[in-house]
Amino acid sequence: MDFALSGVAACAACLFTNPLEVVKTRMQLQGELQSRGTYQVYYRNVFHAFYTIGKVDGLAGLQKGLAPGLVYQFFMNGVRLGSYAIIESSGYIHTNGRVSTVKTTIAGAVAGVVGAVMGSPVYMVKTHLQSQSTSSIAVGHQYKHQGMIHALAAIYREHGLLGLWRGSSAAVPRVSVGSAAQLSTFSSAKELVIDLEVFSKDSWLVALSAGLMSSVVVVLAMTPFDVVSTRLYNQPVDHLGKGQLYKGFVDCFSKTLRKEGLTGLYKGLGASYFRLGPHTILSLFFWDELRKLYKQFR
Repeated sequence: MDFALSGVAACAACLFTNPLEVVKTRMQLQGELQSRGTYQVYYRNVFHAFYTIGKVDGLAGLQKGLAPGLVYQFFMNGVRLGSYAIIESSGYIHTNGRVSTVKTTIAGAVAGVVGAVMGSPVYMVKTHLQSQSTSSIAVGHQYKHQGMIHALAAIYREHGLLGLWRGSSAAVPRVSVGSAAQLSTFSSAKELVIDLEVFSKDSWLVALSAGLMSSVVVVLAMTPFDVVSTRLYNQPVDHLGKGQLYKGFVDCFSKTLRKEGLTGLYKGLGASYFRLGPHTILSLFFWDELRKLYKQFR
């Protein structure tokens, strides 16, 4: 039940934040491996990107990749948050009755690794679909998938089973870092809010305020890994399934830093917060509230 509740909570958040995921993906691919000022800027900021995509690709364009997004959230976050819930209920994250930062960070990272490996194939497909666009505003490599099932079948047919896990070298550090930052700060922030007695212990505002604090830390820690992950997943590949732009995580990280500077690794930071921030807040809020409801009616 912990896994199911976690998956449902993440899917509920995804319905609201998927358009921002589309915006974030496009902004992270814009100007890939090009110095600032040498490429055409289609998306000036998160608001302009939102407007441009809606105008050119239509409102449906803002929900591209929703199906794999929901599948990814259910399985990846179901496993990640479900695993963490089990670790938490076993008492592991506490030392002398208090939340341990070290233990929550380790537990969050471990849960993130498991979730990232499981969800990697559909995350790759989601990235491909969200980057697909009308040629006038297209950024990054353009795949021609017709949907989630078509994409999975095409990748498997062309590159085999291992091809479905291409790019997972970036997915694992991305999710483990994000998960460690998210869950450790959320657990500590919840304890802090309860200690300060700002709200009653059982108030839904406790989880909401803790999620707000956690969201800032998550975005700052995760964005460079998120940029690298998006680019590795979306890069063109040869007939052997090898990337034509990057050899792997370290190569992509170093090339982006060398060509685009530190700002390249934080490309789309505003979009990242508008996407990851609300998603963190909503998923953790829904997760906490659903677990409370389940405990009441069990």
